[in-house]
Amino acid sequence: MKLIIYTLKGINTVYLLILYPKRYNVHTSIAEYIKIKRKLLKLTQPELAEKAGVGLRFLREVENGKTTVRLDKVNQVLALFGACVGISKITEL
Repeated sequence: MKLIIYTLKGINTVYLLILYPKRYNVHTSIAEYIKIKRKLLKLTQPELAEKAGVGLRFLREVENGKTTVRLDKVNQVLALFGACVGISKITEL
């Protein structure tokens, strides 16, 4: 199943809109997305941080919803899940 991922910037939060073709629409924050994907893969925070090449403190801050994080490092983590944060036109939604 192919996932279509859009990003939406809200007040103090960046959201991912994940569209599952003809099945589900899931609206979640990046923090929730990373935490859910990590748990689905049965990885601990230290394991995911090591695999992504980011610090454990950074990963904990992201999962706790810190609003000021480096986007390149967020994309390092998301790349492990086959996703990234980028620009998309709102009209595509």
